[in-house]
Amino acid sequence: MKTLPLSILCIVLFSFTIQSQTINDIIEQVNLDSLMLTVNELSGELPTEVYGNTVTIINRQQFNNDLAADYIKRRFEGMDNLIVVDQPFNSNGRNIIATQIGKTNPDDIYMICAHYDAVADYCADDNATGVAAVLEIARILSKQCLNNTIVYALWDEEEIGLLGSEHYASEAAVNGDNILGVLNIDMMGYDGNDDGNFDIDVRNIAGSLDMKDDIIEVLNNPEYDFTLSVNVVNPGTTASDHSRFWDEGFSAVLIGESWETNDQTPFYHSSEDKASTINQPYFHQLTQLIMGYMVTKGHLVEIDNTLTQTSINLTSNQNFASYQWYDCNANMPISGATSQTFTPVSNGIYAVEVISGDCVEFSDCVVFDTLAVEELEDGKITISPNPVSSILTVKSKNEEIKKYEFMTLSGKQIYNKVSNSKTQTFNLQDFSEGIYFLKVSSNGRSKTFKIVKK
Repeated sequence: MKTLPLSILCIVLFSFTIQSQTINDIIEQVNLDSLMLTVNELSGELPTEVYGNTVTIINRQQFNNDLAADYIKRRFEGMDNLIVVDQPFNSNGRNIIATQIGKTNPDDIYMICAHYDAVADYCADDNATGVAAVLEIARILSKQCLNNTIVYALWDEEEIGLLGSEHYASEAAVNGDNILGVLNIDMMGYDGNDDGNFDIDVRNIAGSLDMKDDIIEVLNNPEYDFTLSVNVVNPGTTASDHSRFWDEGFSAVLIGESWETNDQTPFYHSSEDKASTINQPYFHQLTQLIMGYMVTKGHLVEIDNTLTQTSINLTSNQNFASYQWYDCNANMPISGATSQTFTPVSNGIYAVEVISGDCVEFSDCVVFDTLAVEELEDGKITISPNPVSSILTVKSKNEEIKKYEFMTLSGKQIYNKVSNSKTQTFNLQDFSEGIYFLKVSSNGRSKTFKIVKK
């Protein structure tokens, strides 16, 4: 059975169409909340779930980072269209590799990578930021069909000699892998003076200079509205994983914060390197820039996995394809629902699988909540605080009986309550960090709110 994506669109209006197939719209899907949640989880500042267990990743030093490797592996395994490999290369080292096979040119390989090991506790900038960027880009692109192959690689033992990337690069050279570009990320979250400067480290090896030019072309494209400033460092540093690909004659560059202008994190290689020191808008834009380059090189197959919704039905925006509609709550296909337009018989959360040739894509799950239900008036229900760490307060303007339903991103109901109080509190302390939906229903009307649990 296929696994549906865990992302859900916000509650819909009466009728809307989402277009998300241009490169710019793919760039805009990069979500800062998602990036920072990964940084907080991987740096041990928030607990997380790994294979059903609630854990805290205290440390990622190479002799103590199997939990971090398992976390990354679990994240990749929850995405569509990826082949995930746990690659041991010595008694302690584990690279975690996910490959998205290209539909037209499977042997044309582009790689995005970062190291996940660290030298102290936390180490949010070095290099939980790079890992978060790779996972976020994989989360988005794995839902798309691409003509070329993308490899998402997270290296171990960078901090003790670039050992994980060395192992992979040497094997790739022996195997004759057609790697056309390696984009390595190492520390991309610190911008102390808010000038937007970042470095591209490059050398005149294979097509590395062309890679640099292509990244700058994305940066300067007026459609993408970046406010970053690039420093080209040539000859670039050899002190990160991209250099092991240079050693084998592959095209590669490093992207990161601006060591060239002495604006790198002052908390380098210390336990003071925490998520609170990250310049979030800068981190977000750098990830968007890297996404722009990767989706350009991956080359989108022209298939539209978005939906149009009205008050009575859902329609796939892709014409001339095969369709299968899914109930996201049950994570099951809906029997007989194989037309381009689907008319739900009950309120719920739905998605469509679109099949065009050998390309299969899922839409996001969409809340369908309009059958004989009017929306509660704006301002009639208020919630605070949001984001919330423990106590969520819901206030209403009357004492009507109301039903409260909490749902996960996949639409699964995890808690419900009925009350007629004007003020209702919910203790979310035991909820895992992430995004939830709260549906409030009263007298045949309802409204759904997105809740961020931190």
